[in-house]
Amino acid sequence: MSQKNFLTKSPPYAVEETIKKLGRNLRTARLRRNMTISEASLRIGAGIRSVRDAEHGKITTSISVYYALMWLYGVLPVSEGIADPALDIEGIRLTELRKPIRASSGKGLDNDF
Repeated sequence: MSQKNFLTKSPPYAVEETIKKLGRNLRTARLRRNMTISEASLRIGAGIRSVRDAEHGKITTSISVYYALMWLYGVLPVSEGIADPALDIEGIRLTELRKPIRASSGKGLDNDF
């Protein structure tokens, strides 16, 4: 029996709202370019329904459709800023906390705090 993906049924509120906002922004970008959904779908190689679902912020729409539409409209974010490990401040901090504590000199640890 396959596992159910509960993310599609009940995504975190912030995720759902962000995707809906992205969809609205993509629709605005398409309309500003005087482009139909059909034209956009042909240009990115996706179905009309996929573009429509993306514009409605449907959580199950493929991320590739969202990115292709952003590319089409020239609003694709700079790739270095997307999930950049150097910007993962909390992850870096947690990694540092897991590192073993070592003595700074070759003498070993002392009780000087």
